[in-house]
Amino acid sequence: MTATITAEALSVGYDGTEIVHGVDLTLEPGSLTVLIGANGCGKSTLLRGLARLNRPMSGRVLLDGADTRSIARGAFASRVGLLPQQPAAPDGILVADLVARGRYPHQGWFRRWTHDDDRAVADALERTGLVEVADRAVSELSGGQRQRVWIAMVLCQDPDVMLLDEPTSFLDIAHQIEVMDVLTELNRTRGTTIGVVLHELNLAARYATRLVVMSAGRVVASGPPADVLTDAVVAEAFGLRSTVVPDPVSGTPMVVPRGRFHGA
Repeated sequence: MTATITAEALSVGYDGTEIVHGVDLTLEPGSLTVLIGANGCGKSTLLRGLARLNRPMSGRVLLDGADTRSIARGAFASRVGLLPQQPAAPDGILVADLVARGRYPHQGWFRRWTHDDDRAVADALERTGLVEVADRAVSELSGGQRQRVWIAMVLCQDPDVMLLDEPTSFLDIAHQIEVMDVLTELNRTRGTTIGVVLHELNLAARYATRLVVMSAGRVVASGPPADVLTDAVVAEAFGLRSTVVPDPVSGTPMVVPRGRFHGA
């Protein structure tokens, strides 16, 4: 179950102001693509454009070659799942009930809940390690567990593409690893095409099959982390002097920042 989502000369913005400028980008089938860049560079705006939340100011978005504007809302929602920043759960809702909301795109006006829906919920809970807390209130869970609940809800949607906007924000490092491990397992075992916005450079480099580096609304580098994450690219995108060395655990690039008092 794989899909390709492509931006062609895509420009996106808000209130008439263009933030993303003419970006060409493809999330390849079965890839885990991570978008990185400084605050305000357009990462989240681009992701929202891919998810059809922001209408293109110019250019277009394609899903398996079809212009997404030609795809019915329900059909698109059943294939592309989005986890926005800081989603809010209704007060008192249980884990299983929130996860089950991922089935809404598959519910027509007259379609009743089926055994297939039950199986989808059970599978999402199992894949995200939430079976034991399925009957607990979401508000009672740790930050990492809550993020897994939201991921399970998107997974329950049974999408071909998952788009996640900063799913590790405000989590400690242990929970960041936990969330990224879940996404990687889904990507590898299920073949889901995943696009993620992250702030943590070393986390992005460790988990991405492809890195996309943005600056001022444009893509400045794109490709495998080992090819993309260099001293020069970090300086261009983040204004940061650094040394990129191999991660001693994963062998992927690891950014070691310099400053006025260390490594100057």
